[in-house]
Amino acid sequence: MSSPATGNELVAKHVPSAQAVGKGRLSILFWDVYDAVLLAPNGQWNIAPPFALSLTYLRDINGRDIADKSAEEIRNLGLDDEVKLAAWHNQMLNIFPDVKEGTNLTGIYAENGESIFFHKDKEIGRISDPDFGRYFFDIWLNPKTSAPQLRAKLLGQS
Repeated sequence: MSSPATGNELVAKHVPSAQAVGKGRLSILFWDVYDAVLLAPNGQWNIAPPFALSLTYLRDINGRDIADKSAEEIRNLGLDDEVKLAAWHNQMLNIFPDVKEGTNLTGIYAENGESIFFHKDKEIGRISDPDFGRYFFDIWLNPKTSAPQLRAKLLGQS
């Protein structure tokens, strides 16, 4: 699937009346990395689940690099429990595939606090710890994100 999962039945199953809140592109230096779309019930996001984040990659990236960068971002947001972070990192290594230009991955922060990940229409993994979901999605949505311009676009603020 090369387009964001805005009409995806899998998103609708976990995020009732899912609609786009906002969308934006992450670019680092000269490289476009991915396009992101935040989906929430009726297009109204708040910090509580459920909501989904759909990323369509614009370049090839190794799954290990995605997991490594995610763990680094979580650490930068203030998680200092290295044992917990190592466990989450291991889970992410097992979930995140290598991506190519056009690959779409969608993460859902379900109402029960579980994080569910999809590649195309296939579930590729779950992490049941609600703390993981909060920290993981905070990579994009926390005011302390390393990508504040993308956050503003995802939240429909720019």
